[in-house]
This record gives sequence, C-alpha cells and structure tokens, in this order.
Amino acid sequence: MARETDPCCLIAGFRVPLKSMDVHLNNPDLQAKLDSWVTETGRGPGELVEDAMAGYFDELARTRQMLDSRYDDLKSGRVKPIDGEEFFESLRRREDELLKKHSPQ
Repeated sequence: MARETDPCCLIAGFRVPLKSMDVHLNNPDLQAKLDSWVTETGRGPGELVEDAMAGYFDELARTRQMLDSRYDDLKSGRVKPIDGEEFFESLRRREDELLKKHSPQ
C-alpha cells in the first residue's frame, strides 16, 4: 500500500502508486511545456502526464455522456432538430432588429 509520501496519482477516486516513468514526446513544443511544468511544480513528468490523461479521460466520458443524452432526446422526439440555415437566418434577423432599435435615428 502506498504511503502518503509516495508519489501517486488520484484516478477515479483511488490513489494509484506511480512508478518512475521516462516521458519523451515527439512534439518539441509539447515536450517544452511538460519540462516547464516539471520545473515549476517539482512533480515528475510521469505524474503530470498521468494526471493529464486522467483529466482527459474524465472529460471525454462526460462529453460522451452528454452527447449520448442529447442523441437520445432527439431520437425519442423530446427535442426537435432545427435546420442550421434557418437558425442562422433567424439569428441575423434578430441581430438586425436589435441594431435598428439601438442605432441613432
């Protein structure tokens, strides 16, 4: 079991012990950003990458859940799709009306 002082990563609510990891990225700009974060935070590159990946996968899961929910709403008929061109045309009309209303006469 990991002690509090052992480097670890919190993934899905569980403390996961980290092993030393060499991280080399093919993108030099990304590698420079990682190196900068390592220097600023004093954390190891492996720990930073694991935290970033955990956050990425959490966000990906939330996005997928939201998209699935919206798809289900469309499929069930709870929400009606709108035509994109119609929407932008109505948006343009509303904008024109607002500009006319607030422009000096």
